Amino acid sequence: MKKFILFFITLIFIAQHGTAQDKKDVLMTVNSQPVYASEFMTVYNKNLDLVQDESQKDIDTYLALFEDYKLKVAEAYAQKLDRKPEYIKEFNTYQDQLSRNYLFKSSVTEDLTREAFERGKEEIKAAHILIKVTYDETPQDTLIAYNKIKSLRDRALNGEDFEELARKNSEEPNAEKTAGILGYFTVFNLVYPFETEGYKTKVGDVSNIVRTSFGYHLIKVLDRRERSPQIAVSHIMIGTQGGERTFDPETRINEIYSKLEQGESFESLARQFSDDKSSANKGGELNKFSRGDLRSTEFEDAAYALTKPGDYTKPVKTDFGWHIIKLTEKFGIPKFEDQKVELEKKVSEGDRSKIITNAIDQQIKDKYGFKNINSPFPLFHTVVGDEILTRKYVVDTNFVGSNKVLFTIGKKEVKNIDFANFIMVKQKSMKAYKLKIPLLENLYAEFETEQLKTYFKEQLEFENEDYAAILNEYRNGLLIFDVMNKNVWDKAKNDTIALQKYYEANTKQYNWKQRVNAEIVSANSQDIAKQVQDLMKEGKTIEEIREALNKDKTINVIVSSGTFEMDNKELPSNFDAAKGVSKAYEVEDSFVIVNVKDILPPTPKTFEEVKGRVIGDYQNILEQQWIQSLHDKYKVDVNQKTLKKIKKELGK
Repeated sequence: MKKFILFFITLIFIAQHGTAQDKKDVLMTVNSQPVYASEFMTVYNKNLDLVQDESQKDIDTYLALFEDYKLKVAEAYAQKLDRKPEYIKEFNTYQDQLSRNYLFKSSVTEDLTREAFERGKEEIKAAHILIKVTYDETPQDTLIAYNKIKSLRDRALNGEDFEELARKNSEEPNAEKTAGILGYFTVFNLVYPFETEGYKTKVGDVSNIVRTSFGYHLIKVLDRRERSPQIAVSHIMIGTQGGERTFDPETRINEIYSKLEQGESFESLARQFSDDKSSANKGGELNKFSRGDLRSTEFEDAAYALTKPGDYTKPVKTDFGWHIIKLTEKFGIPKFEDQKVELEKKVSEGDRSKIITNAIDQQIKDKYGFKNINSPFPLFHTVVGDEILTRKYVVDTNFVGSNKVLFTIGKKEVKNIDFANFIMVKQKSMKAYKLKIPLLENLYAEFETEQLKTYFKEQLEFENEDYAAILNEYRNGLLIFDVMNKNVWDKAKNDTIALQKYYEANTKQYNWKQRVNAEIVSANSQDIAKQVQDLMKEGKTIEEIREALNKDKTINVIVSSGTFEMDNKELPSNFDAAKGVSKAYEVEDSFVIVNVKDILPPTPKTFEEVKGRVIGDYQNILEQQWIQSLHDKYKVDVNQKTLKKIKKELGK
């Protein structure tokens, strides 16, 4: 998250689009390296609306910030942070993701996207039988598995009970209990070949034999139905995870449910009591979703059980806490145009991605020219021994034929040694294989694809100015993060003695706000609030008040107790701290009474209580000192003539 925040900030100082820089208009030099006026002007104009500090809109002030940015980048290169393996890996990952947006659009992608949309209209209930066999089994073992699944299909087609066959023969875990029944699935829920065969099979029929990475399958389709539409709900959540509570979560959610039953506003109760901060301010409103979108089956089942907008559930327990869920709206199935972007992303992953990859590989070959020179397999069956199966292959860089060309892409030659190095690196993350030949075949296919995409990315930075500019943004953003981390952030975090000294010298900056040790009661009417005040003045505890006023399953009060800072959300926003029983403050649809037992003045927080803030403040001090050292280290010359032209052009 920190890296993302820094990257976002650094974009303020980088041009979004490539610009034709005038080599004559040099704005400044950093150790004789030119920085062009066109870059500065693009950055300045781009970020005018983002800058909140009016002083930074001043050209000279903004130029100072821009200069600091350039110094940080220069120092990152000076410290050779661009050569760190972690940096190279992260940059390459981003480059790969970015370049996908510039890869050739394939009709295959469009076809798969449309197919996924049509399938997504239905859910299929199925049972299946699995006979396990991986893609690297021996031909003999593969044939045994195939004959077994074929025999089971013949028996099913001849009338034997499919579920009984699954119980006795399927190699899926727990098949003897589940009878192979999968329940309902839809597009993207299961591997693509299985999904495809399921959608091709009619209700009551047994499918053709289908092979996946798990083995051979038979599918019996038990039912087909329209997919559940998206719905929108609101919820009130009382969390059960995290720090200590001043109340029991189950008791609190039941109290809130009783208030709903008594006619209180769902939205008002959500704003007052829900622990889901992102939705509480919106009256508990959540984004619309479909079955399977959330990480909680319990929540989805309860939400979909609601039939009419406005209906709400009883308290529902999930892994996150207790919820009351209110149905807001039911939607129809979205149109293709509304889902297209999301579907394209999904079809580019999983088994479908192999189909798209093959199509894109061919387009790259056609664009730049591709020529197979030699097959690697005769040589590599000898060069690579069975140690590859245990991930212990080591390249002998002098093996015979190492410099022989495998294939060419454009003007680039790819050699046997390149494939050998790829194998040695890739073996660390590859899945286990039993046989060497299928392993080498799969690795070579992956190697060829990687080489094609690498060549495409290399050429793209020369061919497309927008791509080159965006890539440079990320390159410099990563470098600035690393140089800041090394020279500022890590130093501040790890120098515990300096941190302690800084805290002791600035203790007054880290005070508690005024606090109250108090009991807080939220009453649902002014009359109940008056009764609360009377009982408090009589010396009744909040538990006694709760028992006295919450009767016959009617929740008239919700109570809390503890030590609260004055801006705590459980206190009224206009609360006037004074010892004793307060007046009744009207908050939303409730009346809040506070019994203040003690008022705690502002006092210093301990170092441990404010360690995060201390580190942040100390980092700011270190950064200022470090930036000054960069100004001392690097010679920066500003071309005043060019600066004057910029000011005139920008009207400053």
